[in-house]
Amino acid sequence: MNRLTLYTTLGCHLCEQLEALLARLHRGAYRLDRVEISEDAALVERYGVRIPVLVDAAGEELDRGFEPPRLAAWLAARGRLDEAAWARLEEAGGEGAEEVARAAPRGAVMRQGRRYLG
Repeated sequence: MNRLTLYTTLGCHLCEQLEALLARLHRGAYRLDRVEISEDAALVERYGVRIPVLVDAAGEELDRGFEPPRLAAWLAARGRLDEAAWARLEEAGGEGAEEVARAAPRGAVMRQGRRYLG
C-alpha cells in the first residue's frame, strides 16, 4: 500500500480539492496521513503558505497538487497514476477538474502563515 502524508489545516478547501483528485487519480490502494500544521510552529513556518503539500514515503513533496496536471505528473513519476481516470478527466475537457476547482475558497487571506476564509 502506498503511504502518503498531507500537510493541511482545518478549513483548507484546496486540501479537500487535492484529496478529491487523489481519490480519483491514484492507482491502487493508498493510506493518507493528515498532519495538522497549525498545532506546530515549525510546521506553520515550513508549510504555512504552501499547503496543501503531499509527501510520498521517500519524502518527495508536491506543492499545489490541487492542480490536476501537477498531481497527475507527480503520481505518474511514481507509477501510481490511474491512466484511464486521467484520460477521462482530460477528455471531459477538464470539467471534472473545474468541478473540484469550484470548491476553492473565495476571499481567503493569509495571516502569520495561516489561511482564514473571509
